[in-house]
Amino acid sequence: MSKLFEPYDMNGTVLANRIVMAPMTRSRAVTGIPDEHTALYYEQRATAGLIISEGVPVSEEGRGYLFTPGIYTDEQAEGWKRVTDAVHVQGGKIFAQLWHVGRLSHVSIQPDEAAPVSSVAQIAEKSMVYAWVEPGTAGPIQASRPRALRVEEIHRITADFVRAARRAMEAGFDGVELHGANGYLFEQFLNGALNSRDDEYGGSIANRRRFLMDTLDAVAHEIGSSRVAVRLSPFGRLYDMKPFADEAETWLSLAEALNSKDLAYVHLSDQLTIGAESIPDGFAARFRQAYQGTLIAAGGFDSVTAEAALDNGDLDLTAFGRPFISNPDLVERMRQNWPIVEPHRESFYGANKSLAKGYTDYPFYQEAQPS
Repeated sequence: MSKLFEPYDMNGTVLANRIVMAPMTRSRAVTGIPDEHTALYYEQRATAGLIISEGVPVSEEGRGYLFTPGIYTDEQAEGWKRVTDAVHVQGGKIFAQLWHVGRLSHVSIQPDEAAPVSSVAQIAEKSMVYAWVEPGTAGPIQASRPRALRVEEIHRITADFVRAARRAMEAGFDGVELHGANGYLFEQFLNGALNSRDDEYGGSIANRRRFLMDTLDAVAHEIGSSRVAVRLSPFGRLYDMKPFADEAETWLSLAEALNSKDLAYVHLSDQLTIGAESIPDGFAARFRQAYQGTLIAAGGFDSVTAEAALDNGDLDLTAFGRPFISNPDLVERMRQNWPIVEPHRESFYGANKSLAKGYTDYPFYQEAQPS
């Protein structure tokens, strides 16, 4: 039997197979609350061993894109409860990806049109977010210049993540993943080229990783470490993230620190498929040596390369993104070697007039065949 389709015990959460649906922003929640379309979208894909939700903002300040469903109000949590119930009825498991974008936002969607926040007051050059281009007109727009967070505000954001994690568990999620990848807030502290702070959150590797590690510890204390995970993008270059001198040492130090935390998993994002550079050759193996827990990676896998990564012991689980958009039955398609449908790029994001179009209207393979 192919390892892809074997069950896997993820630190107490038993998965039906080793295929993970990667987190993907879809910007379909018009009111910021998950609705029946959201529930159907995830229910259709619940044969994945694990679903990791789209990024879920932990606060209004943490939003960088319109129409993303948050988890900072009771109404949002109730909406997510409909989603988790639908996934669980189908036998699936789902983690919430908790998200704070930091400087990747625009004043038009920030509370009181305030500046976004970050490690330092440096704009993300040539970085587009999805906000109000003008009143009533949504679209891509350059991220606004941020302001640097004060120390007490960093502590407040950690508390926002703890509250969001508690809400997520109350809403029926099987766990949470902290979004520490792709140029968002945690990476804005980790990146030594950007983070020029001279306090306990800047300078040394230990200081730059402090915010993420303290937040992981606080969330684990609240809901249990086996329900907590983190996503990272070593050597990430999205959203004006630049190289820095001790880059490899930073990620390996973080891997070693995470190894002692008894987490659900660590999830690596290779940005090659989303237009950035790939993780350097050989580095993933070094990360694997430093982190011995469950390891997931996303980055352009197909069934052959995913199987090879599992067979070699490079990974425990493999994550697929875009193929799940257009193939709700991706697991069965790979099991049966059925054709994989390419998604329509123009419907990746945004609340269209027809919320189902390009979202929940992709057919299952057998449904698409002539009778």
